[in-house]
Amino acid sequence: MPPQAPASATNQAPGIAPGPAANQAAGVASAAAPDAPARIPVVVPRPARPPALGARPAKDAPPPQPAPTAESLAMLDMATLRDRVIECTACGLCRGRRQAVFGMGAEQARWLVVGEAPGEQEDRQGLPFVGRSGQLLDAMLAAVGMSRERDVYIANVIKCRPPGNRNPKPEEIAACRPYLMRQIALLKPERILVLGRFAAQTLLETDAAIGSLRGRVHTLKTADGEIPMVVSYHPAYLLRSPVEKARAWQDLRLAVSLLQS
Repeated sequence: MPPQAPASATNQAPGIAPGPAANQAAGVASAAAPDAPARIPVVVPRPARPPALGARPAKDAPPPQPAPTAESLAMLDMATLRDRVIECTACGLCRGRRQAVFGMGAEQARWLVVGEAPGEQEDRQGLPFVGRSGQLLDAMLAAVGMSRERDVYIANVIKCRPPGNRNPKPEEIAACRPYLMRQIALLKPERILVLGRFAAQTLLETDAAIGSLRGRVHTLKTADGEIPMVVSYHPAYLLRSPVEKARAWQDLRLAVSLLQS
């Protein structure tokens, strides 16, 4: 095997001024030939580094849209409103979603159930309240003779999943709230069951804790009149804190009593 060149030689790019020994030799040559033209070092640019194998180009973010307003949605029917939600890029949540979760259920609904935001399974399936939380909600509704296919429409305040199921930010809630209010205007439910702190605070426009909001009847004022609302715990919270199921049952019975009055 031939001897390897010194590191200083192998790392030197072509055309870069040589080291001291070569400079000294060049000086001798210049003295011997004073009329020789001076050598100008030429730096050869290195070629651009190719992209790493398997690297993916950055995903282009969709262009942001203006946030919806009550006026911009006022003439939309349910199908057109759904299309608007699916295409919405009014906040940053659109960049991480698989699909927006508009809502589902009976469009001639007696009840509207409003949750907070889609989770992982909702984001995958494009439907609200699926997985264990959805199963618990369906069981709660069935216990009072209701079903999402026949009597209830289900929607969320936030239509896209926050990353890692974090709490929704105020600007995300503000961007989505007009969609929910238009859904309410189209559905005209007899009662609204509000599940979870962020849903309750959004519809009631308050920062009060859910413990102080549940157990009584609230009112949502709309252009078509007033709709009674009952606040309760989110099914995901009930799965973590089963001891609170008794209070949630009380809230459910309160909502039923309003229909019977």
